[in-house]
Amino acid sequence: MSTTTAVAPLTTADAEALVTAARRAAEAAGATVSVTVLDAGGHLLAFRRDDRAVLISGETSTRKAYTALQLNAPTADLVGAVQPGGPFHTLPTALDRPLLFIAGGLPLRREGRLIGAIGVGGGAPEQDHAFAEAAIALLG
Repeated sequence: MSTTTAVAPLTTADAEALVTAARRAAEAAGATVSVTVLDAGGHLLAFRRDDRAVLISGETSTRKAYTALQLNAPTADLVGAVQPGGPFHTLPTALDRPLLFIAGGLPLRREGRLIGAIGVGGGAPEQDHAFAEAAIALLG
């Protein structure tokens, strides 16, 4: 008989801390961003758009988080998969889902289990990825 150990879900306090950490990393780099945190079911737990962040960054941060959650992978690792000839080439248009294959989305795991995702938008893709990584360093 196998037993499954429960893993604590992502809390609103976790989500707010992640948003704060990502925004601090962005601010230190001189970037203005939007940050989205979703729970394991894809529901919004926290969102913040800096006053000066480009408006579309709110949408891109949310789509990056959703993509990282649904595919359980950093969006930076998926960019090549949607290029012509890639295994996911038709995925962005095949589904009626808000997927976005640009760096800045990361799955959130606790004890190896998927508990949510974070998405950052507004900086260069490599910056957004780094800001998200800085935030998830908090979860340990």
